[in-house]
Amino acid sequence: MDWERDGAHWPNHAASRFVACRPHRWHLQEMAPPGADVPTLLLLHGAGGATHSWRDLMPELARDYRVLAVDLPGQGFSRAGSRLRLGIDAMAEDLAALMAHEHRAPDALIGHSAGGALALRLAELLPGPPRAVVGLNAALGKFRGMAGWLFPLMAKVLALNPFTATLFSRTASSEASVRALIQSTGSRLDARGVSLYRSLLADRAHVDGTLAMMAQWDLDPLIASLPRIAVPTLFLTGGRDSAVPPATSERAAARMPAAIWTNDPPHGHLMHEEVPAQTAAAIRAFLADQGMGAPTAAT
Repeated sequence: MDWERDGAHWPNHAASRFVACRPHRWHLQEMAPPGADVPTLLLLHGAGGATHSWRDLMPELARDYRVLAVDLPGQGFSRAGSRLRLGIDAMAEDLAALMAHEHRAPDALIGHSAGGALALRLAELLPGPPRAVVGLNAALGKFRGMAGWLFPLMAKVLALNPFTATLFSRTASSEASVRALIQSTGSRLDARGVSLYRSLLADRAHVDGTLAMMAQWDLDPLIASLPRIAVPTLFLTGGRDSAVPPATSERAAARMPAAIWTNDPPHGHLMHEEVPAQTAAAIRAFLADQGMGAPTAAT
């Protein structure tokens, strides 16, 4: 994505800035209630997404918290300085370095899909462990549905053919294709949401970064470590999610010492985009249970 071309129309663009922290150039958004000393939340989007995924949830949470959101390296407007650092471990290390560079110590990590797995890994690496993690339809297993065969298949083909990303961005970014991909996850988005995903899928660099991430993604060590992750964790799932079945989060919560699972039957994999206010309320209630019931700026 090109900021000069696309930035003016990007959701919450006034909150955006760019940070050079080796090896990447990060696109970062930040919001907070004015004059309030409140806990800090870090939002991590899923594979193939970007900060647009938080376009409505982020302002909701920013009424009570300082909220940071980043584009993962090689996706959205973040430039990957090394294609060899797009797996879960390297990405978590580089996010920890970014937080140190920004003098931020997140009190809670909130991740969607692959970002949920990344949040759990990052929680192990931050020098000051977060007080809570929230996984929204956390991808702690293999994707199913169209996303299930699409990402692994495209990642493997990419290793053989460097022109795959260009071909994919040309053929899979029609409105009908993007809408079908979103619906295959059990979610329904408005025209604005579809348009934003279409812009991302039409961008060769974004597709290339997503495929490189998926090619390096290895969850086995994280899944093995779940019983040792003691940070209070909420797994929030959409019952209609056909990309990452809710049972994936149910099983993960059962293996962790301080995790709970809550299911929301009417919504899908992009639940936080479908019902942002409802999702924010669930997150806010969980954080309050962990002692992070932040006052609003008006109180």
